[in-house]
Amino acid sequence: MIDLLDRLGIDHAMRVLITTYAIRIGLAVLLLVIGFWIAARLANFGRRALVRARVDVTLALFLRNLIYGVMLALLFIQVLGTMGVPTASFIAAIGAAGLAIGLALNSSLSNLAWGVLLILFRPFRVGDFVTVGGVDGTVESVNLMHTYLITPDNRQAVVPNAKVGGDAIINYNVRGTRRFELKVGIGYGDDIGKAMQLVQDLFAAEPRILKDPAPGVWTEGLGDSSVNLVIRGWATTTDMWEAQTALLRRIKERFDEEGITLPYPQSEIRLVGPASADTPVGARPARDRS
Repeated sequence: MIDLLDRLGIDHAMRVLITTYAIRIGLAVLLLVIGFWIAARLANFGRRALVRARVDVTLALFLRNLIYGVMLALLFIQVLGTMGVPTASFIAAIGAAGLAIGLALNSSLSNLAWGVLLILFRPFRVGDFVTVGGVDGTVESVNLMHTYLITPDNRQAVVPNAKVGGDAIINYNVRGTRRFELKVGIGYGDDIGKAMQLVQDLFAAEPRILKDPAPGVWTEGLGDSSVNLVIRGWATTTDMWEAQTALLRRIKERFDEEGITLPYPQSEIRLVGPASADTPVGARPARDRS
């Protein structure tokens, strides 16, 4: 290369400068090639490690791409520095651009961050019936931005992950069993002990009601027209609704068979005394004090 520069008539100072830049460009290209190879290898290694750790595939792929992107950004800065280009301005520009993008995509980044946390910590899984963001439904899928639910009336609800993570999450399936509660009122003239024993017999006759924890029936209060009983039982998550509705129907049928009434609200009107024709409207009739 020096002989070529001599034949071109380039002086010594220029030859040194050209040689220096040629070496820098060569090193930069070599660094770029090697850096791409290392970044891809490390990113793929990280993805495989996450998959082996049973991290969700979507999250593993996202983190792999994130690692790869960060390493490429650092690589380009290092390549520019090797070529002799001042990198302080580039770093400042990248920082400013990142801040601007972060402010512009504040809600989206919040959804993304919560999506990563939901996939990582798994407070619910696909198929669980949950209440998230004020919506009840069965989890259909979870991605980095949204949680998809199927409501009990077969509508699809798309809930932003920021709303899911920022509110209470109620998972009805994770424990495997659920407690149901029924409230039944009987007449004041009925035998409370008999009514409670009939309910206990129905507990034993319903196989979907668990024996442990034991179900029970208690007197909850004295209402305006009824003695109120509260009935609680446990069932598996899949059997809870059928067990509850079947028990309620059998209680009604059994109480009818045994003559135990299920009173409805009643109002009693009493007339204090007859009103005369001279009594103004809305005035109370005078009482006989003799």
